[in-house]
Amino acid sequence: MNNCKKMFLASGFTLLGATSLHAQQAAAPYLDAYTVPLNQKNALISKVYDKNGNAAKTVILEDASGLFTISKNALKLKKKASLSAEDRFAYPIRVQVGNETVSWTLVADHFIKNKVVAHRGAWKNNAGSQNSITSLKDAIRIGCEGSEFDVWLSADGYPVISHDPTIGGKKVETTTLAELQTVQLKNNDRVPTLEEYINTITEQPKTRLVLELKPSATGRAEELARKCVEMVHAKKAQAWMYYISFDYNICKKVKELDPTAKIAYLTGDKTPEQLQADGIWGLDYHFGEFSKKPTLTRDAKQQGITVNVWTVNNAPAMDDFLKQDVDYITTDEPELLLEKVKR
Repeated sequence: MNNCKKMFLASGFTLLGATSLHAQQAAAPYLDAYTVPLNQKNALISKVYDKNGNAAKTVILEDASGLFTISKNALKLKKKASLSAEDRFAYPIRVQVGNETVSWTLVADHFIKNKVVAHRGAWKNNAGSQNSITSLKDAIRIGCEGSEFDVWLSADGYPVISHDPTIGGKKVETTTLAELQTVQLKNNDRVPTLEEYINTITEQPKTRLVLELKPSATGRAEELARKCVEMVHAKKAQAWMYYISFDYNICKKVKELDPTAKIAYLTGDKTPEQLQADGIWGLDYHFGEFSKKPTLTRDAKQQGITVNVWTVNNAPAMDDFLKQDVDYITTDEPELLLEKVKR
């Protein structure tokens, strides 16, 4: 992550007004949540919404597990059904919501909750490059709650992973995917795609992805938001995904496409009250913002806004933010932070 404010004017958006959670038509019917609580019989999973955010008649068409039911427009486990830590973690279902058919993957809630987000993966003390499949796998291996990564669109429209607008001397937004993947990364990695990241994360139920949508210098911010959300939905990976962006309009676009998407804002110029009013799930601010605004964590929690802080790499700062009980800490030193949260 870095300060991308200068790119906002080129991002390709007109300003969206403040919207409530379900004010605009979503891309498809959706749920509040895609995770299934463990060890709870007849557990409530989520309400079911049509594209307009309304309750609609819902029928389960396919459920190979036989575990799920619809009751009063809510998706639940059946009366005597429950999931345990020993059960498999992924449960595909297909439902009809009103006149539309949609498929989701429900995921047993084995997800780690230790606040640790590996910044561009766990790369600094391991073999892989930043934002590589290797660094993602290492973040999973060491037990991070999340692994953050950065997404742009290639010239031919593929969401690809790179922190900087240029990689290996090639401008990401004006270079094709095939050309970008000729760039040699450490550990024999190549420049990965969002699809490859999703394929990797959905092989396990412990670590989530934190997808940063980069502001566009070529007026393609809305296209990036749409393609990322479409990819997440096509791969049925909603349970694994958090979104973040420096561009407030990208945040709003993600919420328009998926009203219950977990999206946090990075720039630091919005109050928790503003974020809450616009239906933004969280703030994800540089650690310096918390020094300027000592009550920021408390104010956010009062508004029901999640709090992430970046990029925290030294032990005293980690201790301070753990004392503040922020929800997430993004760091280049996940191993150090993991040692602290285990104490």
